[in-house]
Amino acid sequence: MKQHKNKYLIKPVFYLVGSLVLTGCQSMVWPDYLRPQVATPDRYVELSQNAAQNQIANDWWTLYQDETLNTLIANALKHNTDIKAAVANIEQADAVMKEAGTFLIPSVNLDGAGTRSRVTEAGAFPVFSANPRNNFNIKLGTTFELDFWGKLGRAKESARASALSSRYAKDTVTLSLTGLVASQYLTLRSLEKQIQIAEQNLVSRDASLALTKRRLEGGIVSALDVHQAEVANTNLRAQIADLKRLQSLSLNQLALLTGDLDLAVRGLGQTKADIMALPIPPVPPLGLPSSLLESRPDVRQAEQQMVAANANIAVAKAALYPSISLTANWGGESLELKDILSSAARIWTGGLGLSLPIFNGGRLNARVDQEAAKQKKTLATYERTIQTAFTEVNDALISLRQQTEREQSLLISQTSAQKMLTLSENRYQSGYSAYIEVLDAQRTYNDASLAFVQARQARLIATVDLFKVLGGGWQAQPMP
Repeated sequence: MKQHKNKYLIKPVFYLVGSLVLTGCQSMVWPDYLRPQVATPDRYVELSQNAAQNQIANDWWTLYQDETLNTLIANALKHNTDIKAAVANIEQADAVMKEAGTFLIPSVNLDGAGTRSRVTEAGAFPVFSANPRNNFNIKLGTTFELDFWGKLGRAKESARASALSSRYAKDTVTLSLTGLVASQYLTLRSLEKQIQIAEQNLVSRDASLALTKRRLEGGIVSALDVHQAEVANTNLRAQIADLKRLQSLSLNQLALLTGDLDLAVRGLGQTKADIMALPIPPVPPLGLPSSLLESRPDVRQAEQQMVAANANIAVAKAALYPSISLTANWGGESLELKDILSSAARIWTGGLGLSLPIFNGGRLNARVDQEAAKQKKTLATYERTIQTAFTEVNDALISLRQQTEREQSLLISQTSAQKMLTLSENRYQSGYSAYIEVLDAQRTYNDASLAFVQARQARLIATVDLFKVLGGGWQAQPMP
């Protein structure tokens, strides 16, 4: 009874020791991946006192409270061609990973053949069997390579890392796309507001021109005042035409981003929304600088490329060691098809194969050097991606603060310009000043009003950029 128990105890111990030996051999070939230590700053260059306390929502664009924007982004996520290409890349990478996994299990093939042949009867040896004769055979064969050095396992590890990288690449495209759609939409609404302001100012200038012509007829002013007013009106019309051109281009870009080339035809450009009425979202929570490594898909994508490169070195190193494979075949061979599965027709073979590279002119070592160089490249890319991420966050913080201050200053400028225009018009109508003073005031007020709208646009886009560079609420999802 004791020997019987020991029999069942030895088996798992044998398997455990074997697996530990295999794991040790694989680690000896090349070490497992470890995340490199990359220096990160202790704090961002600027800290906002108004940062929200909640985490960034995945649908951060809804904070602008614009249903048209929400619809545009939803359509872009469905129909944008870059998203479709990224999804196709994921499917391709998943297929490669699946293929790599199949090399870790035995392959089984079924082969069969049937021939009819005749041999010469005029040869040196007599023919004792039927001539011509049939020959049938069927064979079930299997081959299995022992992954003693981890070559196959590391190849699967590399494929899995590439599959993860493709997923993070798609998430990066998604984050960039939502930011582009939001920025382009805000630009469109800003141009609409600027056109509205310029056209209102044109109505005022037309009235001033008509008044100046009447004063000319009464002999109160000279023809010079009329010509000055006409030049100012013409310049403003040209400015409006240019703003409408930019509006059309912005609409075309939105159509491209959303994959909807009929966007302009269906009247988005005629659906007005006042950019000045859109809320300014609260500053998103910054978190610790080290958390940026987990919140941006491009950083995780770069890391998975390092994982794949590290595994590829192990694959190349394992090729320097012997490869061991098991083969087995079972089947039957007979002169008659009906006898092919009989015991007399049974055939089988089994074997152990060993292949050891002896001389290849340094080709295998060169392959190791290639993969090592690729690994260094991915490390440099990873470090650069992290540095870029922190730079982008700092830039976005500075831009948001400066654009906020700029908007506040331009609001004061617009208010003063409006007061100056009212005073100059009153002075001109009372005969205390020349018309050139009114023209200067009109031009100043028009420019100040447009600049204020542009400042609001820049401030809103700065919030979009900050959401984007902080990862837009992105979180890594497990592999399916």
